[in-house]
Amino acid sequence: MGTKFSAKSAFLFLGILLNLAFKTKAGSIVIYWGQDGREGTLTSTCASRKYGVVNIAFLSIFGNGRKPQINLAGHCDPASNGCQKVSNDIRNCQNQGVKVMLSIGGGTSGYTLTSDAEARGVAEYLWNNFLGGRSNSRPLGDAVLDGIDFDIEGGQLHYVALATRLSELSRGGRKVYLTAAPQCPFPDEWLDDALQTGLFDYVYIQFYNNGPCQYSTINPKKFKDSWNRWTSSVPAQKFFVGLPASQQAAGSGYVGANILKSQVLPFVKGSSKYGGVMLWNKYYDDRNGYSSQIRDSV
Repeated sequence: MGTKFSAKSAFLFLGILLNLAFKTKAGSIVIYWGQDGREGTLTSTCASRKYGVVNIAFLSIFGNGRKPQINLAGHCDPASNGCQKVSNDIRNCQNQGVKVMLSIGGGTSGYTLTSDAEARGVAEYLWNNFLGGRSNSRPLGDAVLDGIDFDIEGGQLHYVALATRLSELSRGGRKVYLTAAPQCPFPDEWLDDALQTGLFDYVYIQFYNNGPCQYSTINPKKFKDSWNRWTSSVPAQKFFVGLPASQQAAGSGYVGANILKSQVLPFVKGSSKYGGVMLWNKYYDDRNGYSSQIRDSV
């Protein structure tokens, strides 16, 4: 009796260890939401159980003396405080364990930082209007977001000062995540100095619209070299493979679900800093069903 029990216990213990080992390799899917009114609500996005992080896109105007402004396309009108209704959606997501971030920047020319002092001022605006600070005019209502995503594709530098001040403001309180979505050519033109501070938790590398480093079945080495360079050179916790969710979502760089599962993920999961896959964006993911095809493999 005692021998049988010990054998069963050993097998059970082995099973637990194997399960834990498997889970350490498991990643999550990050999605950008907010730039197409046809993509559904933030609540329905999180209720799908597909995503671990949702980036609300974008705070596309800031710096150069301008008041920061969000743009959520067809979802709501921030000028009339119409986006404050998103507050309940944010809480619904967080109650399901989904992190909700505000993504600043994007592929527009509406933002720039002219000095470190202005960068610190923008950080305080973000803290008071979207994070743990206080303001009478919070554009997304009173919900407290989990952090700020830097999707910086232009403007002047000074992002070290912005990230540093956000980190300072969050000390002693609720954790504020800092993430970034640099282009895959290394080093990133706009964010390299900021990324080297070690303040960023997650890095979503954009392996699309960048021929020299995006994945190709003909020459996978260029992607692999880029991934290895990023994960070995930037002191962030986790790195994500950034991809378009459909062929229509970007000019180039789309990787079919089967190729991602059979060729890309087995390679990137070899890194202890593997975090998962980032997709642009929710609307295209809905049309293509990409996350549904890959989520059990990520």
